[in-house]
Amino acid sequence: MERILFGDNQFFAVNHISDSKSREQSIRFKDDSAIIKVLDDAIGAGINTFMCTTHDRIANICDIIRDNPEKYNNFKIFPCMPYAHKYANAVTELGISGTLKQYVPGNFFGSLFKGGMAFLSKDYEAIMELMIDAEMKMFKGINTPVIFLQNVITDLLLGLRAYDMLVAFHSYIKQKYNAEAGFITMNMPKLLSVLHKAGISNPIICASINKAGFRMSGGKEIYEETLKTKKFRAIAMQVLGGGAIHPKEAIDYICALPNIESILFGASTKGNIENTISNIRFFDAKNK
Repeated sequence: MERILFGDNQFFAVNHISDSKSREQSIRFKDDSAIIKVLDDAIGAGINTFMCTTHDRIANICDIIRDNPEKYNNFKIFPCMPYAHKYANAVTELGISGTLKQYVPGNFFGSLFKGGMAFLSKDYEAIMELMIDAEMKMFKGINTPVIFLQNVITDLLLGLRAYDMLVAFHSYIKQKYNAEAGFITMNMPKLLSVLHKAGISNPIICASINKAGFRMSGGKEIYEETLKTKKFRAIAMQVLGGGAIHPKEAIDYICALPNIESILFGASTKGNIENTISNIRFFDAKNK
């Protein structure tokens, strides 16, 4: 994985600092061309990996990338699934049966209503595989070397102790898509322990890691100890602690930690992209 990854929160009005900022971003990025402009700015600054949700509008972005193969020849996407808000909104608009019809393959839909809960109980892994395939359709023909399970599902499975499903996700991504599985979580130490016990060595884990301890289950100290003593590939997200930390202080802290393979950030302007990249490179050099 590359050292710096570009995220998509800013494109879909996700802002941990300000509701008004979220509204501004929603208006600014209502057209796909505005998203592409920022992605092009990121590429121009040296970033070649876009880590994004499976939001419906990402399908439009994928179409543009496919239509311009020379321009995006070295560009990679790390899909993160599922995009929970997409399904929640669909249930509100279409109802449960309408949502299933829209997002789930036809054979599964027919079998579900034929067998009801007996079918659901029969093979959770097969259902998961169908849902992964449905989410991955928009990325056909695009380089997706790492595919992530979103924290809303990762942490739910952790809480339910449904560890076999985490292993099944890891195996299916490798088998079907010739890619590595990644896991997003708000409890990095717990997830890592579970994955290691399940025989998954050197997993890719994306988690909130920041000086303020923002969204770090168990506290900052146990995260620091895990990074020092365990073998895995960590991606640090939410490094600004929801806006509580000055950018230079935040990045200095992250770059000084061991075992942080990649840093994920989002930005909506060329200046902010370039400043963040410059800070990461400066503090990487400082902490060598």
